[in-house]
Amino acid sequence: MKTIKSSLIVLGTVGLLFLGACGKGDEKSGANSSQTSPPVASQPVSSAPSAAPATTGKTDHPTASKGGQVVESGAYHLEFLAEKEATGTHLDLYLQKGDNHEPVPNAKVSAQVQLPSGKQQTLAMNYDPDGKHYTVVFPVKDAGQYPVKMTADINGEKVNGRFTFKQ
Repeated sequence: MKTIKSSLIVLGTVGLLFLGACGKGDEKSGANSSQTSPPVASQPVSSAPSAAPATTGKTDHPTASKGGQVVESGAYHLEFLAEKEATGTHLDLYLQKGDNHEPVPNAKVSAQVQLPSGKQQTLAMNYDPDGKHYTVVFPVKDAGQYPVKMTADINGEKVNGRFTFKQ
């Protein structure tokens, strides 16, 4: 009887060793696989530190930047630049589509700018075919931070981006 118990223990131990050895042959398969893909960015790509967060998806587009604040919104790439001038601040929005960043010339674009006082001003932006972007001069010269909500209507499809600039 003692020999049978010993034999069963030895047989069970050898069986477990055999199963353990078989399981280590392909460590990348199975439920505990350590394969992971690189994380996908959920924040906008920005070359300026004052870019406001936006609700965007992935940012796997090429980095053909104009040096402004960038937001990826679905299939669209929005890049915002603000340049101070004598008459106010020149606002530019590069609205592009797809991985190749093709300009979108047929959108209705507006900039809703919040003044430091809290008041809001909405500006219609015009397309500049030479520069392949939308532009407007914001006439206010008061010092402060200006949050901007860009809204584009592209054949009924709405695309938004949030940015900021300082005067």
